[in-house]
Amino acid sequence: MITFLRTDSNNPDFVSLVRELDADLAIRDGDEHAFYSQFNKIDLIKHVVVAYEDAVPLACGAIKQFDDASMEVKRMYTSPGYRSQGVASKVLGELEKWAAELAYKKCVLETGVRQPEAIALYKKNGYQVIENYGQYAGVENSVCFEKKLS
Repeated sequence: MITFLRTDSNNPDFVSLVRELDADLAIRDGDEHAFYSQFNKIDLIKHVVVAYEDAVPLACGAIKQFDDASMEVKRMYTSPGYRSQGVASKVLGELEKWAAELAYKKCVLETGVRQPEAIALYKKNGYQVIENYGQYAGVENSVCFEKKLS
């Protein structure tokens, strides 16, 4: 059975999963990895979810305040052996639930065009493509999404 831990960015399992994520992104992003990584620091993230099965960390994700009404989804990752089992959707759902509990109205996020699995995940979970925001404006390898929370 999959369980979820609400924690923060000091959680060692989260840190370990993010290392795996960063290694994967370094390959996918190539020369652009340094640009993206500057926006993906994990220090001081207060809202992290780690998914476990039998005490083994499988997946993670985080949210951080984007503006007064929105949380930004960050650092979504599922270990390769646990993909295509709905784990990422469950982590995302837990993050959305937490954001709603904190009275935020929507979630926003950025992902890369070289991450088709992530794009499919967000579309499957009701996210809509929006104009690239903030530091991603004009970056053609970025795609931004939002989802209104109920």
